[in-house]
Parts: sequence; structure tokens; C-alpha cells
Amino acid sequence: MQSQDVAPRHAASARAPHPAVDIEQAEAALVEHYPRLVRLAYLVLPAGLPRGRRVLTAHSLVQHALPRGRRQAPVVPAQSGGRKTDPGYSLVRLEVVRAALEAGRPLRLTAWPRRAQLPPLLPQVWGLRLFPRSGGADELALDQRLAALSGPARAAYALRGLEQLPDGDVRRILRAVGVEHPEGALAEANGVPAQYPLLDSPEFDPCSLQARPTDLMRRRRHTKAALAAAAALAVCGALVVLPAGGWGADGAAAPVYAQNPAAQAALDPARLTKVPATAWETAARTDFSVWPARGALTGDSALLRRALAVWARPGATVRVSATPGTQTGGPAGPPQLLYAGVVDSARVVIFYDGLRIARYAEPKDGTEGAALDFARVDGATGAEASALVLGRADGNVRYLTAPWVTKAAERDLMNPTAGAMDLGLADGVTGPLASSALGQGACTTWNVLQLTDAQGAHLATDLGELVPARLTSGRPGESGDAPEAKALRDWAPFACSLAAQRSAGVRSVNAWAFAEQQLPDTGGTGSWVCTRAETWRGDGTLSLAQFRTPGSRYGAVAAKGADVTACGPRDPHVLAGVLWKSGGGQWYLLAAGSRDTASIRATGGVTASARGTQLVAAAKQGAQAELTATLQDGSEISGLR
Repeated sequence: MQSQDVAPRHAASARAPHPAVDIEQAEAALVEHYPRLVRLAYLVLPAGLPRGRRVLTAHSLVQHALPRGRRQAPVVPAQSGGRKTDPGYSLVRLEVVRAALEAGRPLRLTAWPRRAQLPPLLPQVWGLRLFPRSGGADELALDQRLAALSGPARAAYALRGLEQLPDGDVRRILRAVGVEHPEGALAEANGVPAQYPLLDSPEFDPCSLQARPTDLMRRRRHTKAALAAAAALAVCGALVVLPAGGWGADGAAAPVYAQNPAAQAALDPARLTKVPATAWETAARTDFSVWPARGALTGDSALLRRALAVWARPGATVRVSATPGTQTGGPAGPPQLLYAGVVDSARVVIFYDGLRIARYAEPKDGTEGAALDFARVDGATGAEASALVLGRADGNVRYLTAPWVTKAAERDLMNPTAGAMDLGLADGVTGPLASSALGQGACTTWNVLQLTDAQGAHLATDLGELVPARLTSGRPGESGDAPEAKALRDWAPFACSLAAQRSAGVRSVNAWAFAEQQLPDTGGTGSWVCTRAETWRGDGTLSLAQFRTPGSRYGAVAAKGADVTACGPRDPHVLAGVLWKSGGGQWYLLAAGSRDTASIRATGGVTASARGTQLVAAAKQGAQAELTATLQDGSEISGLR
């Protein structure tokens, strides 16, 4: 066998053919020299790998070193020292070195990883950590020096010391496994002392191992997690292969994740509650529970099934919205059907579960783009349970009204002298009404819904939610519906302030004209109004003290308080102030309180006091004052803020 380097490829045909090695010969060599091959792989593998993984990887590389079919043996002796050449061993050793070097290369995103670069699938030992026996200080020092070498240099050192090969043969092996500069690898290996006998130490013997348990607590947690995941996967798999006709198509709903009697009952269209059309006439209360099921599609089981399924488990493409404080979970039991029909260009289904309104909408030509909206309505009765939004399109809104509503009309809240325009009612559905909640730009009109029933008329306004907010007027605790002439006049300058309540879960808004104030310098009479929004969830209330000067179309917000009791039924008192400039250019602090205010004091930027419900004091532009008032019962209140 020649000792010089391998000749160029074009000259290979001039040599005698190399002996062919079949798989049986290679396997015999692998089995005979298995411990030496594993030790060689262990030495060439990066020392940065954990010792347990390094051991298993070395065994895995050797076990995968068998060729597929017959292969030509390399022109490298099996071992020096006068031993007879073994082509099978040479071939297997070459594959072991090649795989060990590949295992040390970093993974690259631009290239498909080699099998040797991935953690070994086999062999595996569950519950145990395997690692070689520890050697002495010399072995440890040698291992640290080898760890600092590159992969080709470690291979050169191992082939020199473990295989006892001369440098020429080492170069040929490295070149055969793809090392571009074997001379550099040999030079780098020269930097480590030639302590070759240490390579036979137990420190580098992956076949003489110690066994220790893995982290028992972590293994227990991982086992439990794996069992839970397997159980969930089994349940999901069983549900996926259920017969297609069991529940029918669910449209935009997400995959089924649970089926039990209660869940099945809640999603079964046949079990929906449908109230008779005349039930409200003899009911003890007038709320959503006595609304009949209306619409042309109340018998469309497929539509109702889709709506219920999306409610229980909305898919990723379903647009879900809810008023603040409203839960969006599925129904606890079969809900009540209020409506199912076509509204403009959509199929709409509305349910009631005793606490919430759920509205499902899908395009008429499919289910893509389905929407699911929720609104909280617990405790709604009478006027608060008189209308629901069916749909919005082109800046208009359509309502579904209660069965006791006899007339629906549109009114401009900013024009109290204008009459109401009839919207018409068809099976409880109103005609389109221009929604001020959807308007953009300057506020010049504010259209509201006026509903009439046996008890009279009341107003409601769209604030971008499923349930319109009821509008009332008067002192808290004594307020009434707004269609009265005085109430309409009170609301007119302050209607645009309703825009601040959009999408806040508002139940009702009350306007209270708590004072009229004579302005100095013959400025006329100003009006003080407090508007307070109550929410379905209780918190999130907003009180606005607004002031309107004579001749102004709009009022201005003088003070506001969030989550306060002032201006509400629990605390029907209010105190507010504003800086006002007269026609003569003089600035004044104007303050006013409700009718039971005994005196008002101002401190800070303006110091003044007055008996009664009003205070007027000269001030400077930009002055800031703290207001307090004493009520007729001796208690004190502070200014709204």
C-alpha cells in the first residue's frame, strides 16, 4: 500500500482497483473493533457536548457507519505496526471520522442538516444518565487541551495516537472525509503534547460507563405533562373523526374541543327557547325574557347551529366584540332565540341567555367574515329592554323592538322643536335610522330613537353597542323620559357630549339642569347642566358638568368626574365652576351648586365666598381655584373633577 498522498482523480484509473467491501465484511469489522471505533468517535466529537449526549452520539455514529451495499475500500491501512490490512475496518473507520466531524459543525439555516448534526434518536436510555468513568488529572488536562482544538485537529490527534497512523495516512483520511487543509489540522494537533497512552484511559472509553438517575422531580413533571398531552390528543383525534352528519357544518366555528350533555343541549337548535308572540301580554314583567322569536329564518336549523357553534367556540377569523364587563364565553344552557333573519346584506341571529345579548352575523353568500357581538343586559326592564341593534350599514342602524312597542320614530336631539319622523315597524324591525354614533366630523345633528308604548314615549341613542342607551332628564332619583318639551330643551345644547360615551357599556344617560346663573356685566343668563352616564356593570360612570352661555348652540364641559357618585341617585348634588370672560373683557369665576347648596367658597387662584347656590368673583385669565360648598344639612361637597 502506498504511503504518499492520493493521486488526482484523473489518474485513478491508472492504479489497480481497490478491493470492494460488502456489508457483511464491514459489519464484521465494526463488531470486532466496536469499542475502538466508539472511542475514536468520542475523541473526535466536540467536548462542548454534555458527556451523556456525547456518549450516546458516539455509539449512534458507529452504529450508522455501515455502508449501503458494496463500497470500494479507501487506500489507507487499517492500522500501522505491521498488522494486516483490513479493508472493512478502514471503510467503517472512515465513515466514523466523517460523521463525527459533521456532528461538530454548526447548524445553518441555509442548508439541510445532516443526520449526525441532530441529537441521536437511538440508542436511548430512559431514566438514566450514562458517562465514562473519570480518569486522573493527566486525562482531565488532556481532555481540556483537545476541547480547544478544531474538529479536524482532534481527528488528527486521535488517528495518530489511537490508530498509530503516520502523518501521510492521517492526511489521506482527513482529505477523504472532506477536510480541505489536513496539513493545518496536523499542525494544530502538534500543539498538544503527544500523550497517546492516555487515550486508552477509561476517561475516553464510552463502552465502560457509569449510570446515574436523571432529575427525578423534573422527570415526574414531564411524565405527567406528557400523559395529559397524550390524553388531550386522543380526545381531539376522536372528535375529529366523528361522523360528519352528527352535528352538521359549523361554519366559522373553531374545532370541537368538548362534548357533554350540557354542552350538546346548549348547541342544539331544537332546544332553543322560543317564546310565544303573546306571552308578554300576561307576563309579570316586561324584559327580554318575554320577547318572541321573530324573523324569516327562525326555522333554519343550519343557520342556528352555526350561530350557536360560533358562540361556543369562535374561530380565528370571527370578529368578536363585547361591551366592557361582558363575558364572551359560550351559553351555559339552551339560550332564548329573539331573532333570525336577513338584515340588509347579512344573516343575523340574536340570542338571550338571561344576562347577555349575543348577536351573530354572517354574509348572505357564506360564512367568511362572520361577527359575534355581546352586550350585558342583566336587570334590564321596561324602556331599557325595548330595542336591540339588528345591523348597521351605510351609516344607518336598524333596530329590533320589543313586542309592546307600537311606534318607532327618529328625532334630532339638537332640534327640540322639530317633530319626530316615523320609521315604521315590520315584525318589530324599524326602518333605517341615521346613526350619530357612526358619524364623523363636526357634530351638527344627533339622531335618536323615539319609541312609544302603552306607558308613553321614551328616547334611546345608539352609542355603538347592541343595546341603545336610554335618555332621561331631571334631578337624580326623580328623572323621567326625555320626550317632554322641557327635557328636549335641556338636552339640545349638550347632545354632542354623548359622543364621549361611545362603546363604554352605557345603560342610560341623564341630563339634569341644576342651575341657571345671572352673568355679570349684563351678560344674560347661563345654564348649568350635569349629564351622567350609568353603565351596565356599575363602575365606569361619567359625570359632566356643562355650562352654556346665552345664544350659544353648544354647551362647554366645565368639569367632569369618573367613577364618582356626584350627580347620581346616590348623591344628587353637584358643584362646578368655570372661568368666563364678559363682553367688556373682564374675567370672572362662575360657580353654581344644586338647589340645596347653602354657601360656596373658592380658594387658591381665586379667594371668594357667597351664600346661596351661586358665586361670582373677579378673576384673572388662567386662574385655578378649589371649590367647596356647604349643603343645607351642614355637610360639605367639593367641586366636580
